Amino acid sequence: MLDSVFQQIAMLLIVAAVMGAILRRLHLPLIIAFIAVGMLAGPALAGSVQLSEEIELLGHLGVALLLFIVGLKLDLRLITTLGPVALVTGAGQMVLTAVAAFVAATLLGFELVAAIYVALALTFSSTIVVVKLLSDRREIDQLHGRIALGVLIVQDIAVVALMVALSAFGQPTDGPDLAVALVEVALRGLAFVAAIAAIARFLLPRVLDAFARTAELLMVFALAWALGAAAAAELLGFSEEVGAFLAGVALASTPYREALGTRLVTLRDFLLIFFFVQLGLGLDVADAASQLGPALLLSALVLVGKPLVIMAIMAALRYRRRISFYTGVSLSQISEFSLILVALGVELGHITGDLLGVVTLVAVITIALSSYAIVAAPRLFDLLGPLLRPFERRVPRPDRSQEGDICPQVIVFGLGRFGGRIAAQLVRDGQSVLGIDFDPQALAIAERYGLTAMYGDAEDQEFVSHLPLDCAEWVVSTSPDRDVNLVLVRALREVSYGGRVALTAHYDRVIRDLEAAGADLILVPFTDAADEAVVALGYEHPVQSEHDHAPAPDPA
Repeated sequence: MLDSVFQQIAMLLIVAAVMGAILRRLHLPLIIAFIAVGMLAGPALAGSVQLSEEIELLGHLGVALLLFIVGLKLDLRLITTLGPVALVTGAGQMVLTAVAAFVAATLLGFELVAAIYVALALTFSSTIVVVKLLSDRREIDQLHGRIALGVLIVQDIAVVALMVALSAFGQPTDGPDLAVALVEVALRGLAFVAAIAAIARFLLPRVLDAFARTAELLMVFALAWALGAAAAAELLGFSEEVGAFLAGVALASTPYREALGTRLVTLRDFLLIFFFVQLGLGLDVADAASQLGPALLLSALVLVGKPLVIMAIMAALRYRRRISFYTGVSLSQISEFSLILVALGVELGHITGDLLGVVTLVAVITIALSSYAIVAAPRLFDLLGPLLRPFERRVPRPDRSQEGDICPQVIVFGLGRFGGRIAAQLVRDGQSVLGIDFDPQALAIAERYGLTAMYGDAEDQEFVSHLPLDCAEWVVSTSPDRDVNLVLVRALREVSYGGRVALTAHYDRVIRDLEAAGADLILVPFTDAADEAVVALGYEHPVQSEHDHAPAPDPA
């Protein structure tokens, strides 16, 4: 064993860097590397590091900072505008997954309290893993990415509420004392929330403006505010993490939230190393081997059962199976909050460390396999698509082309930010437009602004054949997906569409493929926006030919 805590921390960071580099080559999240570091350096193997108060403190600080940043991102104005899909899918998935996990844990022989903790732990998905992977794949703004992010926000709110309840009622109480305890906890909680709200309303704006004159002072104040609120929560009998979360929420509506969140991410990641290493240090290799069977069965429930639950809920909400499949795969792991929740249960004496070992193994297995599944989601859907037909719920749609009340000059597929703006501008210019999307929320927004909209998918060749194409001068696809656009061109060709076709692309390779397929116009949103920006800045630029684009380079 190393002589000093300083030496132990230095050794942990060196091993973490090496393990992290190896797992990055394997395209796996660093969480797994940090847990593995704890197992390698702990008493189970090398024995060079032991769990110390200093390492535990650093881990606690990392978790508190994680909750603070989560609170920073929970702008209450954003939460109130979440669509029904995030609320219904998030709440429904948590309930159904928890019930299934509780039944599975009971069948595996877990006691009642342990089974409840297992059920809760398997309910949540990893915000860090999902956001990182979807952002790397540029899918965070796509429909399934937005839905997954909304579900994660709902889960984050739920897990914080659970932590409040657990920390408040950590010690069992019976009889009349229970009622007194309930009232006391409620009063303490309301007083704490009211104090945070009052400070956020009357004091924080002035203090932040004063500290924001120096970026370093602003960061110091934010950390002081987060840890001060965490300490106050601890004094009132709640967990430190709850106080840090509420401190973040108090700053979420300020203009400094983005700057603070961005600057604190690196410090958060550094401190979280010690939390995950702490989990690894607490694992015994012999015990882990005996826990592998239950962990594998519970992991299968998360990897397969959770996506199926999400697909069933989204099918009921009339989302296409491809979107619901991508969303379900994205959320097919357990969360870092699952580990925090179970660790809190161990600290409160509700469960033993053995259960934390099982849940940690489930985290390693599901995070690793779901990371590969998210990357391979398109290929998995092509492989499993026929088996997923029961999850397809097509929205009944009238055949408006036969009603005589719609004869659009332009048909626009995709009513997101880009497509919706195109459709709205065409309508303002006096053109008749039919907008098509498979996102019910996008359709509701379009119809709210007076645009004729229809539920449909560019990949549905039967649907394309029933469109009022005789009137259309242009068919516009605003999806940058190469395969979707090629399927649309093929469907239009099969019905002998005589108008022109405009397709969207981001990369040179895709542009060449779409031109070869017969597209009359290629829209390159980022390039077109850059050209307009140059003009807006007052600088002229040479007129380019129709296909003289300078798109982003092809991804490696």
